[in-house]
Amino acid sequence: MACRSGARMNCKEFEHRIPEFLNQTLDYRYMEAFREHMENCDSCREELTIQFLVTEGIKHLEDDGDFDLDAELGRLLEQNNKNLRFHQFRLSSRRYMITTALILVGMALIFQFG
Repeated sequence: MACRSGARMNCKEFEHRIPEFLNQTLDYRYMEAFREHMENCDSCREELTIQFLVTEGIKHLEDDGDFDLDAELGRLLEQNNKNLRFHQFRLSSRRYMITTALILVGMALIFQFG
């Protein structure tokens, strides 16, 4: 595979995680690395497109035969972006709350013993 990605995820791991991505069950720990690898590796992006076409295309062909691969995959990628941003916001909020709590505890200790 010709991979120009210097990302945290290699091609083998990316391909292993494609079904999780397509089922929207990809763990947040891997989501950013997955997206980064997809954007930098033509071979893996093509593999994702093929697997998406196979899984989603067959469903749509059985239903009504109408299927816009690029639009459907674009919707899935956008949903993934929203999920990733939400998760990153939650992590940032949690860190902020913990930091604030530690500062307040520290100030209380200083006032009590200082």
